Amino acid sequence: MKVLFGSIVVLFLLHNIANAQPGSSVKKNTQTAIDSAKWKADHHIVDRDSAYTDPKLAIEKLMSGNRRFVENKSIRPRQDAQTIKKLGFGQKPFATIVSCSDSRVPNEMIFDQGLGDLFIIRTAGQVSSAASYGSMEYAVVKLYTRLIVVLGHTDCGAVAAAVQRPEDVPGHIVTLINEIKPAVAKVANLPGDPVNNAVRQNVIDQVNTLRDLDPILHKKYSNGEILIVGAVYDIHTGKVEFLKETLQGFPEKKAK
Repeated sequence: MKVLFGSIVVLFLLHNIANAQPGSSVKKNTQTAIDSAKWKADHHIVDRDSAYTDPKLAIEKLMSGNRRFVENKSIRPRQDAQTIKKLGFGQKPFATIVSCSDSRVPNEMIFDQGLGDLFIIRTAGQVSSAASYGSMEYAVVKLYTRLIVVLGHTDCGAVAAAVQRPEDVPGHIVTLINEIKPAVAKVANLPGDPVNNAVRQNVIDQVNTLRDLDPILHKKYSNGEILIVGAVYDIHTGKVEFLKETLQGFPEKKAK
């Protein structure tokens, strides 16, 4: 009886070991797959530390994150308890996003970034004022962020109001419209959708304004220490287009 019982125990243990081995192997292989060059290539991974130090790589990182978002491959990085604890000691965002307040344009989601990655300033039509300018300067001077992206979006309500020019605009909304009117006028005779034409021009104008903004941004941009570029988010497709008009003729970084 004892021999029979012992045999049963041995068989049971062997059965468990045999069943456990494939599971652990699958887990190991899965981890290897996630860390592999192929996985990183498929998910368009750009190193975060490199993006923090090089604004051109920061643009590439944002493009890659948006590509993941559009392809439904979002990895939702740096959104765990460990990251929260680490950020309690300080932040090092690799990009500043000057964006519209529209609820359909959640910046971290559309760029597939995490906590502490993006320093975000949002107003309707991404119209900036002194407080916004000060926030951008803070990001550059104190947080050492080297990239500023002005992010508009298709079918923007603030831009549409500037195109349509309704009467009796209530409260301070008229200040938004007045700031966007010059962009509307520049594209008034262009073919295509007047609102989305104005959206693009508004972004380009805002980029140029920031590049010329004294005393901090103009100097940093002219010295090649930071980049200021523009992009438009398509609310129908989820895709962000970085505008070629703002990606050319960057100043060379001057030696210190």
